[in-house]
Amino acid sequence: MKLKIEDRLVVTRQQTIIISIMSSLLSIPLITIIFLSYGVNPILAYQKMFYGAFGSAYSISETLTKSIPLMLCSLGLTITYKTAIWNIGAEGQLLMGAIFSSGIALSFSNWPAYLLLPTMFVFGFVGGAIWSLIPAILKIKFQTNEVISTLMMNYIAMKILEYLVYGPWRGKEEWGFPFTEKFSSSAQLPTIGATRIHYPTLIIAIVAAVGIYVLINRTKLGFEIRTLSKNPEAAKYVGINYAKIVLLIMIISGGLAGLAGVGEVAGIQHRLKPNISHGYGFTAIIVAWLGRLHPLSTILVSILYSGLLVGGEMLQIVFGLPIGIIEIFNGVILFSMLSGDFFLRNKISFEISSKAER
Repeated sequence: MKLKIEDRLVVTRQQTIIISIMSSLLSIPLITIIFLSYGVNPILAYQKMFYGAFGSAYSISETLTKSIPLMLCSLGLTITYKTAIWNIGAEGQLLMGAIFSSGIALSFSNWPAYLLLPTMFVFGFVGGAIWSLIPAILKIKFQTNEVISTLMMNYIAMKILEYLVYGPWRGKEEWGFPFTEKFSSSAQLPTIGATRIHYPTLIIAIVAAVGIYVLINRTKLGFEIRTLSKNPEAAKYVGINYAKIVLLIMIISGGLAGLAGVGEVAGIQHRLKPNISHGYGFTAIIVAWLGRLHPLSTILVSILYSGLLVGGEMLQIVFGLPIGIIEIFNGVILFSMLSGDFFLRNKISFEISSKAER
């Protein structure tokens, strides 16, 4: 008997849905084993997670709040991954968006909100876009691997942020803590009632999801992106400008992550400080793949995955689980997703050898 692994020439929508569901279900018994290893009742743990994420108006509002940066970052990653450009730098692009918009908020604090907030969003987009353009140019000019360059740019952005909040931007009234001064009221995004849901950023995320869906499926650029992802050689043959596509999609991807950074500083923290992202840019990689790189699916997946983050915080409180438990869940879900993706792209069969072949 011989194991054969062959590429699937055609992948149907039904196969995609079935394997996506099965790979998601695979993570449940694996996470159950993790709960048991900590001496936690898995059924009770799942109940607490669900209640912590969706069991009250407050928990739902927190879930929606955390879903906003995930939506924006995963949308940007969706469009790059569709073109086989492996942008791992959403985290750094988010931070640069936060830095650029914070600079505007601190420099022009006397501006009215109707001028200051749009300007912050524009500069946040620009900051993220600039940070993504650097690895894009390196890829085009020097064939630099974008996985490595975008990943390293994350840590450069982190160090720039630390330099600013520990140095020239440290607030004089922050008791020595590495925070900037609190933003003026005109630089703070409005929220829904007493929640932390900064609805302007949420609206931008939803509009961006629809816009990217239309871009990919209804425009010339979208046709070029789809052609490039399926057959790069054919794309070059028909005259598609590879460099132009890479630059455009990286600008869009980095810019959307930058907008997520604006939401975090103007909608949540109202200042710039270290660890402002909580790893949203990295988590968005999983969200983009769970959504099967579909812009509209990322909205639902972002909400569900942020529920996992909020529910995970409840587990830490109730059962005293370590803070790294969420990262373990992320790893398990990523492993399950990659396993499902392998079976989606490959067909496995067994071939029984005849006696003559033996």
